[in-house]
Amino acid sequence: VEPNATIREIRLMFHKLYPRWYPARQSIKLDPKGKSLRDEEILQHLRVGTTATLYFKDLGPQIGWTTVFLIEYTGPLFIYFVFYFRMNFVYGLDERFTSSPHPVVNLACICHSFHYIKRLIETVFVHRFSRGTMPLRNIVKNCLYYWGFAAWLAYYINHPLYTPPSYGKKQINFAVIMFLLCEAGNFSIHVALSDLQRNGSKTCKIPYPTKNPFTWLFFFVSCPNYTYEVGTWISFTIMTQCVPVGLFTLLCFIQMTVWAKDKHCTYLREFKDYPSHRMPIIPFLL
Repeated sequence: VEPNATIREIRLMFHKLYPRWYPARQSIKLDPKGKSLRDEEILQHLRVGTTATLYFKDLGPQIGWTTVFLIEYTGPLFIYFVFYFRMNFVYGLDERFTSSPHPVVNLACICHSFHYIKRLIETVFVHRFSRGTMPLRNIVKNCLYYWGFAAWLAYYINHPLYTPPSYGKKQINFAVIMFLLCEAGNFSIHVALSDLQRNGSKTCKIPYPTKNPFTWLFFFVSCPNYTYEVGTWISFTIMTQCVPVGLFTLLCFIQMTVWAKDKHCTYLREFKDYPSHRMPIIPFLL
């Protein structure tokens, strides 16, 4: 192997020798317990001498992230409609209960659908994935999470015995405004992050606020996309005043806090000049 060979080139060479393990399935490390090396890293720039031992780990069958997101987000979109239209096999009701008397139920369906349609559009036209694949086995776990919660939320929101929010239109209108602002913010952050890799570069870069006011949250947190995402589900909880939605929001917050902390630590490790006042997900707190 030439000293100026990249890890990607080494993966391709390994694949020629062992066709079973295609590049996306390989984890190449300098140490068995260390981190996987990135494709763009060059051998002579690593902490090795004139000879080096690289360790290979089989990551198992892989699936592209675009395919993963399309599967994960399409499911909740259609599952929700099964409950919204009150199919007979769901609630076992007669024709008197085929629609809800509460306008908030229709509004919740519109907001829920809008959220996942936006995610699908972002998956196809906005997102640029630094890692092209994920283990195939994870798709089952992820789908159970997204699809299962979508069914649980929809069952109660569209149930004939569902009661609307305690404070009526004021509570609903506040929640809708909050929902739309958070959705706009989330989309703006995804576009800003995508622009960092517009030229096809997969190198980690520090994201900064742009002229778009929704990106100004970068002044205070490292992962404002997660901040806005949590805000979206908090507003949906307020709008529907439904316990399962609140539990889903809590789990989302816990998971996204873990992701945000990991990303924040990566920024701190990669960049010595990273803004010290930023927090992972909640300004000034967390």
